[in-house]
Amino acid sequence: MARFTDKRVIITGAAGGIGQTLVDLFCREGARVIASDRQETALNQLIQIWHQKGYEVMPYAGDLAQKDYCESLVSSAVQQLGGLDILINNAGIIPRGTILETTDEMWFSAMNINLNAVFFLCRAAIPHIQQAGKGAIVNISSVWGTQPGPAHVAYCTSKGALACLTQNLGRDHAGDQIRVNAVCPNEVNTPMIRSGFERRGLDPDAAIEQLNQSVPIGRIAEPEDITDVIAFLASDDARYICGETIAVTGAKPVCG
Repeated sequence: MARFTDKRVIITGAAGGIGQTLVDLFCREGARVIASDRQETALNQLIQIWHQKGYEVMPYAGDLAQKDYCESLVSSAVQQLGGLDILINNAGIIPRGTILETTDEMWFSAMNINLNAVFFLCRAAIPHIQQAGKGAIVNISSVWGTQPGPAHVAYCTSKGALACLTQNLGRDHAGDQIRVNAVCPNEVNTPMIRSGFERRGLDPDAAIEQLNQSVPIGRIAEPEDITDVIAFLASDDARYICGETIAVTGAKPVCG
């Protein structure tokens, strides 16, 4: 039997590189998914592709920076799916800069998307997962949150707080049989990292190749390297893992 047969799942950031891979993985293994992203056009285009594959996935586009949207995402998912078993908080942004280079907008955007949205979603989702009897929440933090790197002060702070939130929720709700864990990647070969290189005037392929040489395992992560760990943590295979932040880095340190 597939690991997620009839499981009711919310996945945020579903139109991104990791998000698309997550939706495909969970649906392929039997889940019914609500896919969230602020890029409504891209999300609707993906929905058509997923439906052609026979996946049971429904879109719910909106801005995670808005508390009302976070809460309505959960309530809509529960209404459409009849409950909730798994929440995957995948959406995130990467503002770059030291504190002197970080504007108010960069700071609050990082906190709103990377931290506050997760708080609002978890607070709304946990009562429904309690009703289901057990379930899982997987947050996507970053090794840059647990081991902060240079010139990403807003990003590192938001992801570090998310790692702490994960550990708090893991302890508080273990007794409810809700396992809350976080995956902490280093660099991942996604459109997000490539567009970041382009904005800085760099060739994405050359920049990725240079990054590959910095990783002991020989390359930066592909989305599947991260989504397989997320799926493991969401599944019953990880039934005794709770309140953990799992580094997925190919042995590459943040610095050095």
